[in-house]
This record gives sequence, structure tokens and C-alpha cells, in this order.
Amino acid sequence: MAARRLSRRPVAESPPYSLVGRTLAQLEPAEGTITLTTWRTSGAERHGLRPGQARHAVALCAAVLATAGLAACSSSSSSSTSAAAAASAGSQGSVVVADLAPFSGPDAALGPTYLVSCDGTTAAINNAGGVLGHKFTCKGVDTRGDPADAVPATTQMFATTPNLGLVIGCTSDEAASVVPIINGHKMVAFCMTGQSEFDSVHFPYFYRLVPPDLEESYAMVAIAQQLGYHKIALAFGNDIGSQTFIQPAVSAISKAGMTLAANETLDLNASSFRTEADKIVTAHPDVIFTEALGPTDATFLSEVKQLNGGKMIPVIGTSADISPDWYKSVAAAVGASTLATSFHADNLVTETSGPAYAPFQTAIMSEQGKVGSTGDFSTYLTAPGAVHLYDGINLAALAMVEAKSTEPSVYAPYIEKIGDGTPGAVVVYSFAQGLAALKAGKAIRYEGPGGPTSFDSFHDSTGIFQIDAYNTTGAVQVTGNITATQLRALS
Repeated sequence: MAARRLSRRPVAESPPYSLVGRTLAQLEPAEGTITLTTWRTSGAERHGLRPGQARHAVALCAAVLATAGLAACSSSSSSSTSAAAAASAGSQGSVVVADLAPFSGPDAALGPTYLVSCDGTTAAINNAGGVLGHKFTCKGVDTRGDPADAVPATTQMFATTPNLGLVIGCTSDEAASVVPIINGHKMVAFCMTGQSEFDSVHFPYFYRLVPPDLEESYAMVAIAQQLGYHKIALAFGNDIGSQTFIQPAVSAISKAGMTLAANETLDLNASSFRTEADKIVTAHPDVIFTEALGPTDATFLSEVKQLNGGKMIPVIGTSADISPDWYKSVAAAVGASTLATSFHADNLVTETSGPAYAPFQTAIMSEQGKVGSTGDFSTYLTAPGAVHLYDGINLAALAMVEAKSTEPSVYAPYIEKIGDGTPGAVVVYSFAQGLAALKAGKAIRYEGPGGPTSFDSFHDSTGIFQIDAYNTTGAVQVTGNITATQLRALS
């Protein structure tokens, strides 16, 4: 749901990007492209595509790929199929889970965040005996948060990764460009993209457990309503993922009878945002909606506080702001006590106790000190990437067990069956429980910390929202909920 873009080098097109052109023109790694490959042995969020244009571009790209039989997409599915088949053939190989996400640039915190979830989840799977005799490993693949880098990185991932069994991550920075490629390789992907075009374009191997960005925009407006705010300022990063929030937010603000006081775009490569901060302070908003990762929000909000006479204007963020890295940088810039009293964010409701939470907590906290933030590591227990990718990996692993294959084209149909359940299915709350039930010949329904799934025809399964805040130590506190009725009223 949080995902973003960084322009590392000149690109041929200006936004909106031609997704077909990107896919066709950049199937091979460009000179100078660096792909971060981070192998881990288990145990040890998006600039300028408007929703309509993006939907059209993705649909067109999918159509071109399907009809043209491109070597890097449809025809090259044999390479990934062969790799998966090799993993199914014997017990000697590991099944690789690729974390396809930004590891460099302003959105660089996303990749390691997802690896925390991947490493913890696969360690738990391996400790339970693995899948069909195979152990799981995680591999990081750097997209740099830019479609121009993501396409060759994805192509190289397929060419150089034997036994690839699952892709996770694929944020809104790059999802529109890489999902058609992943789908052409018949590879299952659980993506952290909120782009609304995936609401209505069907990719058979694409799965999503996070809501579209427009629903997050509605949730931010609903929070503002609950808190009694009327004048709203927007300050979003110029990356793809952050920009997708703006138009739905503007529409919902109008529908709610509120006033849009200011709308500023923050260049993630800039070192100061004094001009933008001054415009917002001068507009006298009641609250600022924001998502701008890396050091951007920290610098921007610090300047807002300075220009506002040392007083912080209240802030409502997206779920991407629920992360140790975001908290650490912003709290250092504006003060922990200030942040605790002035900040709220939307987030999907996740379980914080009970039978699904206990194994999740153990899996995530086992990675403390190994990968990810040096801040309050427990923040990952409510971070969307950690929660929903944990569930996605478990769903895929249990589907492999029931399908008796690690080949995505074979196990993919079992994901919905295990997630949504069938009549008489036994509810299980971890991979270990699910594995034991399947070995006993029982039908299962998996329910993880993200709650029960209910997949639609586009493989979307999203829950309801809660309102999060930080305390002065950086721990996340749930302060309220947002109902489906509230969201519908703003749509």
C-alpha cells in the first residue's frame, strides 16, 4: 500500500508512463543497472498515473503481452516454470521467495521492511518442516522505486533465480510495470500496491491483501471528520505511490463538505521544503494529509513547525507512516511528544492478540537485530508490509502443500480455497497448524494476523480500517475504527 518512485536517470517518457513501452523496450537490464541480491537463510508504497490512464495502460499492456507472446513475458514462462518444477522434483532444492521492492532511494526502507516479514515467516515455515521437503529462502531484488529500473531488475530476477516459487513486495512504484511480466512468467505475486487499476484488471497470478489507495484517501478524510477538522492541506511526495492518493482525497474532501486549503507536491530528492511549508502554513489548515518517505516528511514537518511559530499543525498520514523508520526520523525532527499529540494514520485492522497473533509475533520478533530498522522493532507488528506479506507467504506455502507442488501454475488455485475456506474447513492460525491439519486429511481455512480473507474475482481481499497513533516511545496505539459505511459515504 505504500509505494513510491525515484528517478535515478533520464527516462524516455514523461508521466503518465507508457507501460507497454516500458515493458517492450526494457526487457533486458540496461547498462549500469544494479540489482541488489540479498540471500537470507531462513531461521537465523507510486508519481503521476491518473487512475483511468493507469488502468487503461495496464489493461493494454496485459493484452499486448497475452496476444504477442513476448519472449520476456508469455514465452519466457518456461524458464520460471522449469525452475519451479525443479523445486518440486526433489527435496534437495530450496524454494526462493523474492522480495521485489525498493532497497535504494527515498523509499529504500520498504525493501528491508518486507524482508523482515519474509525472513521471519520462512523461518517459521522451515522450523515446521518446510514445504514438501524443501526449505524456504528469501532474496531481495532492488527496483529502486522506479519503473525504468524495475523492469530490467524483474527480468534479471527470472533469469538468475533457480527455484523461484513466489514474489512478494512489488509496490506501487513498479507494480503497473512488473505485474504483467510476473504474470507472463506464471509466477504468484503478493503485492503491496494500492493502485486502483488492479481493482478491475484480472491477472491470474496477482494477489493483494491491502486496499486500493482511494480507500486509504477516504479513510484519511473519515479520520479528519471524526477529529472535527474542516480545512485540509495535502502534502504528498512526487513518487507514483504517494501521488495516487491525491485525486481521491480531493474528491472526498469536497464530498464531505470540507475545504481544500492547499495542495503541495514534495520532491523526494530535495533537501528543503520551506516554500511548500510556507504556503501550507499561510493557508491556515486544520490538518495536513501527507505521505512522503525517506527524509522528506521529517524535513517538511520540521519546517512546518518552525514556520508556524514552533507549534505543530496536526497531521494525518497513510498506513506507510506506521513504520519504525518513519517514526524515528520524524520524531527526531519534530519531537516525540509533539508527534504523539499531533499525528494519526489510517491502517488496516490487524489482530494484536489471540491465536493468529502469537505465532506472527514470534516470527517477526525473531528477526530483531538481523534486518530492518534499529528503531522500535515492535512497530513491525502493526506495519502493513509485515502483517500482510506474512499472511501471503503462509497462504502460498499451505497452497503448495495441498497442491503437492511448488509450481505456481499448480498451487495458485489453492490460495483462495485455503484463504476463504470451504464448508467444514478447520480454521488454522499458522503454517504449522495448517500443515498438521492437511497431513491429517482435513480441509483448512487459514486466518492470520490480517484477519480472514475474502477474495474477489481480481484476487483482492481487503479489510476494514483502524486509526493509529504513536505514544512518546514510538509504540503504536489504536485510537478508533472506521466503518465501511463511513468509507462508502465518501466514495
